[in-house]
Amino acid sequence: MTSRERLIETLNHREPEKVVVDMGATSITGINANALAKLRAALGLEERKIKVHEPLQLLGMVEEDVRQALNIDVVDITNNMTMFGFENKGWKPWRLQSGLEVEIPEDFNTTVDEKGNTYLYAQGDMNYPPASMMPKDGYFFDHITRGSIEFDEDTRGGREDFKDDFGIMTDEQVRRIEDRCNYFYNNTGYGLIGGGALAGLGDFAMIPGPNVKEPKGIRDIPDFMMAHKICPDYIHEIYEYQTEVALENAKLFKQACGDKIQAIIISGTDFGTQNGPFMSLDCFREFYKPYYKRINDWVHENTNWKTFYHSCGAISTFLQDFYEMGVDILNPVQLSAYGMDGHMLKEQWGDKFTFWGGGVDTQKTLPFGTPEEVYAEVTERLNLFNKGGGFVFNTVHNIQGQTSADNMMAMFQAIKDYNEKR
Repeated sequence: MTSRERLIETLNHREPEKVVVDMGATSITGINANALAKLRAALGLEERKIKVHEPLQLLGMVEEDVRQALNIDVVDITNNMTMFGFENKGWKPWRLQSGLEVEIPEDFNTTVDEKGNTYLYAQGDMNYPPASMMPKDGYFFDHITRGSIEFDEDTRGGREDFKDDFGIMTDEQVRRIEDRCNYFYNNTGYGLIGGGALAGLGDFAMIPGPNVKEPKGIRDIPDFMMAHKICPDYIHEIYEYQTEVALENAKLFKQACGDKIQAIIISGTDFGTQNGPFMSLDCFREFYKPYYKRINDWVHENTNWKTFYHSCGAISTFLQDFYEMGVDILNPVQLSAYGMDGHMLKEQWGDKFTFWGGGVDTQKTLPFGTPEEVYAEVTERLNLFNKGGGFVFNTVHNIQGQTSADNMMAMFQAIKDYNEKR
């Protein structure tokens, strides 16, 4: 079977002869550039500068030689735009805080202050205040709040405030998607996932407006969450607008790819913290479930795609509602969070969701454990989640920059050994 055939089997809850493996097909299943450089060296691959294709988390581009060396099964189909509103093109040299020499897009423009903090700019335009900041010796950027109005619904509406944050793809962007989709579909056997998160309603990575030069409205995350209670119409306006845009972009994705892709990322919004949900179930049902159901219904009625949802943390409270609104794939499957027991998830939800992630913990085991501990945890998760299908191996969120090459090699050795024993 090809990787694509195995992915299709997996997404339909049939167990293929080998577990499907993803690293780098999405911005939440990737690898920090520092870690990728170490992994390439450990694999004995050609020495080359890592391309940083996701600026916020400084994720490295997983290229074909890495995919071949590690038997990666999935690639991304995107319009090549970053969340900062510039395209991944015109690569130029840059140095990470660690000292690693990498390449970044031509509009990835930064400044550094006297304390060593690095600042990144929306659309690369340095005539406006910076959108994000990375502290000295940091591994990724944090957004800067550049807007925030009082809770006054008469001041302006949510649709007006966020009109520049979400837009319908241009003809050029659709052509990029079509070209990439056709190339990988016609010339490789990889599984294909549509990227870009069609509608990350309330996504903390997008609320501050990293792609907008002058964000308007409520941009502070605590204020934005309180607005659900204080001025609910404002939030509904934003989400209605986002949903309209998402549906139009879904139609354009369909136009570009047809049913050549197997899944599409709908949302990267986190609904859970380490110890519990971000919000009540009633809040979720009022503000999120109806909009996501509209999008999922369109996907299921018009395509063969499976819907991919990312949410970190303790989300067991929401799983029945996720299922009712049409979620097919759950990521990152954070077993370290409260109530996220792997055996419970597989037993109660394994026939309803594909678990895309959960293969090894990236907070403790992978970055700080021994190779033996990594190998044991990966093997345990494979035996648990892959039984009966419905499991794509990936770490619990992105591989962090400080992770050692030995631990990453132990992870992939465990996958190889598991597949060979089948």
